[in-house]
Amino acid sequence: MFTNPFTNVYGFARTLLALGTMLTFICNDVHTLFRPALGIEEYPICRGMAESISLFCLFQSDLHLGKWVAIVILAAVVTGWRPRFTGVFHWWVSYSFMNSAILVDGGDQVTAIITLLLLPMCICDPRKWHWSNDYADELSTNSTYRFIVGNCTIRVIRVQVAIIYLHAAVAKCTVPEWANGTALYYWFTDPMFGFSSWLAPFFTPLIENPFTVSVLTWSVVTLEFMLFAGLLADKKLWPTLLYLGLVFHFGIALIHGLISFAFAMFAALIIYLRPVEHVFSLPLTKELDHASSVADAHQQMSR
Repeated sequence: MFTNPFTNVYGFARTLLALGTMLTFICNDVHTLFRPALGIEEYPICRGMAESISLFCLFQSDLHLGKWVAIVILAAVVTGWRPRFTGVFHWWVSYSFMNSAILVDGGDQVTAIITLLLLPMCICDPRKWHWSNDYADELSTNSTYRFIVGNCTIRVIRVQVAIIYLHAAVAKCTVPEWANGTALYYWFTDPMFGFSSWLAPFFTPLIENPFTVSVLTWSVVTLEFMLFAGLLADKKLWPTLLYLGLVFHFGIALIHGLISFAFAMFAALIIYLRPVEHVFSLPLTKELDHASSVADAHQQMSR
């Protein structure tokens, strides 16, 4: 028996991915996101494949319109409507933003990669809403293929997320400041990325103490190795690792202000460390499942 992957677990992750990108568009002027940079005079960036398919290259003459087209598409994804159709457009917007904008971060790259990897699963998703868990068709040949594609997609994304954390941890080990335990001092006091003034009373004593700053710095590397190890860990350890990962990225958002990055990594961690069968108990989900059950009952009675 194949596990049904079409639950609100991956649906919730899709919403978080779209919400992070949508907030970036809503909270920033289009000329902040798309502008000249050193060695790049023309904007948006339209090179290689992006020249042909990027949303913002298609709307190069009216970037404001392109921005609102992207917001409408992302809003549809956030609602969870028809993942079979919105999944393709979600990847289109994510790819376009990553390749055509100047101000992008690691979260935008993660979003573009995960939305691409999710395409096979989205295309095979027959639900009207990705919040619904009521897809319990008998395992006919057609639904069996869907289940295989969905489960394989989840596993591929889990490997990808594990590699992200492994790469982050190994890369830090080669940097002297991370190896000697002082890196967080420099990150937290950086004029651009450091903590806000209202956080100074809490963090300044910690980062100015040699012992605590070393422990905090090395704990980041240790946690990233632990999150990578989640790929091979027993499932009963996943909730603990998921909680630690969510707190870790919430802390990054709080201190460094990387909000969209946090949304992307929240989504990645949910797909990575929450089994698809452990559905979220949400009021909306219950209403959708009830409506679907009533519709199926009426359909069977009419036959």
